[in-house]
Amino acid sequence: MLACRVLGHRWRFSAQGDEMRWACGRGCGAGGSKRYETAEQAARYARAFDREDTEDLGKRPTLSTLPLWLARRAARKPRA
Repeated sequence: MLACRVLGHRWRFSAQGDEMRWACGRGCGAGGSKRYETAEQAARYARAFDREDTEDLGKRPTLSTLPLWLARRAARKPRA
């Protein structure tokens, strides 16, 4: 799939019993699985990995706000 070659895979994670599975959300067929000792561990890792950066928007500064942050920091420094 061209989108996966250009942009990379969009991994989606899920857990079924003690097995965590991942597959590309774009439907290219890439994926895999891993077994854990308990179903709780598999579910915990699947939840932790199945996140997208868009869920954190507004919680951390982006690269576009770097100049503003630098300007504010420079304004706060006392001049000698």
